[in-house]
Amino acid sequence: MEEKMEASTTKFLVLATHCLALLGPFYFNWSAFCLAVALYFVTGVGITLSFHRNLAHRSFKLPRWLEYSFAYCAVLSLQGSPIEWVSTHRIHHQFTDTWDDPHSPIKGFWYSHIGWLVDYHSRFGTPDTLEFKNVGDLKKQWYYRFIHCTYPYHSVALGILLYAGGGLPFLVWGMGVRTVFLLHITFSINSICHIWGKQVWNTGDLSRNNWLLGLLAHGEGWHNNHHAFEYSARQGLEWWEIDTTWYVISFLEAIGLATDVKLPNEAHKKRKAFCKNSSTIQ
Repeated sequence: MEEKMEASTTKFLVLATHCLALLGPFYFNWSAFCLAVALYFVTGVGITLSFHRNLAHRSFKLPRWLEYSFAYCAVLSLQGSPIEWVSTHRIHHQFTDTWDDPHSPIKGFWYSHIGWLVDYHSRFGTPDTLEFKNVGDLKKQWYYRFIHCTYPYHSVALGILLYAGGGLPFLVWGMGVRTVFLLHITFSINSICHIWGKQVWNTGDLSRNNWLLGLLAHGEGWHNNHHAFEYSARQGLEWWEIDTTWYVISFLEAIGLATDVKLPNEAHKKRKAFCKNSSTIQ
């Protein structure tokens, strides 16, 4: 019952942020805009660095305090708790672009973009019955269990702080515009990057590299690269493939905070290349 209430709270907050975003033009000021950009970077990198590359794929290791800090940044994006987000993503990689993929593009663009959210619990269970069996590594940690039970309320607290600090402009841009833009950029990886773009690697699925989403999604748009080497901490494999998340990970590695950083070697690249003499192999 408690988890069902939290799921309802999340749905309400997602709807509320979309309504807030519509007020953006009426409450614009440069301070609110800069705040939204800063929060977009912090919460967006939280999703890509923490939920995706660190927790879902274990592409590198961080000290526990730093791992939890990045995860908390991701929580403020309103994309789900670490347990739920990582579980869904691992199912996606297990059943990529099949009928068992939670957001399969073979069911259409809008389904893979946002329609799957409506269908998710009817297919995988209700909030009361979901067991998240594929995320035992997270469920055994008290921090992730706590966040799983409370995660929407952290965004409520952020909204209160924003309103207290800058009134409606900060609330509208810091919670509404920022959250909605980030949600749809993330959803676009599920939809656009499995429909439109370039396939560089022979992954046996529909994943694509999309340069625009590579920029907007902190490197996640190099999605064909990711499906070829899902364990890799770096997704922009070419020098010109901008990958903001990788730059942060690389910096953390340079100062000794990120360890066991996984990258594809030449043998792995040759096995995934469409042509062994392909110019895409570095």
